[in-house]
Amino acid sequence: MINKIVLGNKIVLYWDRNPNFRQGYRYCVSYGRNIAYTTKTHYTISVAENTESMEVSVKMVDEKNNVQKEYGEEIVYFTTKKKRLDVTKAPYFAVGDGKTLNTAALQQALDDCKPNEKVYIPQGVFLTGALNMHGNSTLYLEKGSVLQGSQNPEDYLPKIKSRFEGIERMCYRSLINVGDLDAYGGYTTKNITIHGEGAILGGGRTLMERLILNEGAIGPIEENCVTQEQIAAGQARGRLINISNTQNVVIYGLELGMGPAWNIHMIYSDNIVTAGCYIHSESVFNGDGWDPDSSTNCTIFDCDFKTRDDMIAIKSGKNPEGNIINRPSKNIRVFDCRCQMGHGLAIGSEMSGGVENVRVWDCDMKKSRCGFEIKGSKARGGYVKNVSVYNSSFSILAIRSVRYNAGGDAAPMPPVFEDYHFEDIVLTGICYKHTGESWMEAAIIAEGFDEDFALRNVSLKNIKILNRSSTEKHSFSCAFVKGFTMENITIN
Repeated sequence: MINKIVLGNKIVLYWDRNPNFRQGYRYCVSYGRNIAYTTKTHYTISVAENTESMEVSVKMVDEKNNVQKEYGEEIVYFTTKKKRLDVTKAPYFAVGDGKTLNTAALQQALDDCKPNEKVYIPQGVFLTGALNMHGNSTLYLEKGSVLQGSQNPEDYLPKIKSRFEGIERMCYRSLINVGDLDAYGGYTTKNITIHGEGAILGGGRTLMERLILNEGAIGPIEENCVTQEQIAAGQARGRLINISNTQNVVIYGLELGMGPAWNIHMIYSDNIVTAGCYIHSESVFNGDGWDPDSSTNCTIFDCDFKTRDDMIAIKSGKNPEGNIINRPSKNIRVFDCRCQMGHGLAIGSEMSGGVENVRVWDCDMKKSRCGFEIKGSKARGGYVKNVSVYNSSFSILAIRSVRYNAGGDAAPMPPVFEDYHFEDIVLTGICYKHTGESWMEAAIIAEGFDEDFALRNVSLKNIKILNRSSTEKHSFSCAFVKGFTMENITIN
């Protein structure tokens, strides 16, 4: 099956990695009269402005160009070019000087936007508070444009219902807000596109600190929120982009970052696609990059990360509330993503509603603290099932219990962690802090909760562990595992 994003005169094709793909194989992409080859599972095509439709196909071929798998053919139709609503023109008159607060003007443009229109942000720095997007609308940022979040907490009021660290609570609004939170409701907002070549940047650490102090915490705030009071106050922070009960969202081509907490957070949502973005949060505590939370069919690819916490964290609520709501995250795809800094690609630790069917491939996250990590606590309940990772590099591979974000009544049963497959993986065994400090760690950590609630059915194939000798720290740390298989493990 070929998936596609159509943005003006650009098509982004993407497809699943074939498990039989191996060295020497390629994907053959045909479009119109053109043929291109790639080893990646995505390809971008630009067409002439007047193009109405184009036939595309993708095939996996071997070294001799013999077809090994066909992904199908389809005709892509290009919609009529969307009319621009230029925020600097009448009736909006937004000012991109980095000083003028443009919240009212930008919100009016977003409110006015019809399905055949797009809100257009030209070059300049447009200072703003919280904004809302409605269904069937598009936001486009020109190259050289910055949608810059204010550092004033008052610009993110009134608070809205949201979820942070697994619990629903009243939070400050995010810079961009889509949909209204309803744990038991369906998708009330649909068809949102945010794209271009510009940047959406939050108020960063300054806004983070002001929000925490605004909630009554006592400063100063150190590098991390170190007191329980500061941690609790920090749970009311908004995000950069907050998506709730929404279906069909595309975020493409942008620089995104410096939200006061997590950056892209989708809750109770479906079919969220993020691609071609640079996501960063260098100085922000809890500065996660991309977090699907009790959401389904979410895909991220061809993105770069530089974050102060998890680059990606797949979540589904915290005990006991997450067990009661019981909305899992499932069918999550992560591929061709890279990191300059960050904690890792994580599942958990808030996973009380369950996580299933996660596929990761072609990722390079060696310069991270935790590599690929599945984490939870015995109190969480829920499950993490059916996780597959292929052809990727990490600092370490860890499946383990963690103690942070504890509290709350324990679930009736501990979590079920089972059915994980890792193939063609390189592990450095070197973990990196955001300061650049590094240390050696066991390259593979596989630990269940106890004898009665063991980690089950883990398979490792073609794993290369680097930077090890007989005098250095052990490469493996395993406990309470049932059904653990290894094939072709190399230790250098």
